[in-house]
Amino acid sequence: MIDIVRDDLLIEIQTRNFAAINSKLCKLARSYEVRLVYPVVQEKWIVRSATDDGIAVRRKSPKRGRLEDLFWELVSIPQLLSNPNFSLEVLMIREEEVRRYNGRRKKWRRREWVLEGRRLVDVLDQRLFGKSADWLAFVPDGLQSFTTKDLAVVVETNRELAQKMAYCLRHTRMIELIGRQGRANLYRVANRQLKS
Repeated sequence: MIDIVRDDLLIEIQTRNFAAINSKLCKLARSYEVRLVYPVVQEKWIVRSATDDGIAVRRKSPKRGRLEDLFWELVSIPQLLSNPNFSLEVLMIREEEVRRYNGRRKKWRRREWVLEGRRLVDVLDQRLFGKSADWLAFVPDGLQSFTTKDLAVVVETNRELAQKMAYCLRHTRMIELIGRQGRANLYRVANRQLKS
């Protein structure tokens, strides 16, 4: 089963858990052009439905998603990044998370409020990744050689996410291990021509 068939392109939409569709995507990408569409929540609004007092509340969540967040899921399918039949379309979205009051204490963070559903409000941006140059855009040109700590600083993210980025890019041989810097692995882009 596939979500959308558009001429010769098979489109699968997945909001999380790429590991669950890894086998499916690998099999399809052997014979077909496959595009995975993945939404990243850049902006979230939390809507609490009206309680007995009749007041509904809508507030903006302080958490903001970033394009680099896609690597939290990509570590499940790194082999597909170098497959010429595979592409990934990232949608940066604004969504509403609707919570309903149930009067009972369920989870300590939400207390008496339970998640009722999510609604897409708007698509803020979209990016398509298919070629090596698309993926290597995550490695700034100024980095001739780098550790994951260097990458985290330049990209302005945390070290754990930078490690996942390096894992995916190294798995596809877009970056290569060239040694050590102290206790950290030292990388460089495997072929700078890939970025052009």
